Amino acid sequence: MSLWYEDIEIGRVLQTAEHEITEADIAAFCDLTRDHHPLHTDADYARAQGFPGIIAHGLYGLALMEGLKTELKLYEESSIASLGWNEVRFARPVVAGDRVHVEMRFTAKRPSSSRPAGIVTEAVDLCFADGTRAITAEHVSLVKSRG
Repeated sequence: MSLWYEDIEIGRVLQTAEHEITEADIAAFCDLTRDHHPLHTDADYARAQGFPGIIAHGLYGLALMEGLKTELKLYEESSIASLGWNEVRFARPVVAGDRVHVEMRFTAKRPSSSRPAGIVTEAVDLCFADGTRAITAEHVSLVKSRG
């Protein structure tokens, strides 16, 4: 399913499949980003800071949100660019073993003034299996128009 600008329905809600966070995921993100802070690598240190074990980077969760959304193939043929993420909040820590999914809702759209496309705004949340939010954000993207 590829959505074009005209297909976007304000208020429509979509949900992705679940993904289980693993220690290997967190370690790979450490290596990729060169961020080896002990909160992400040392369970004893993380527990001393009040966490149940090593925690995933907030930016890993944000990147995962985009990846899970991409698996929905919403803009497979129509995506032009991500214009940015706004109002990002890391509400709860994500640890190895957590199962998460994305819930997204289309909140606004407007035509582009420079090309046959539109600006689409989504409320995007990374949620635990019980529905509580780990990360909340707003994503803005440029999507092709059929016109």
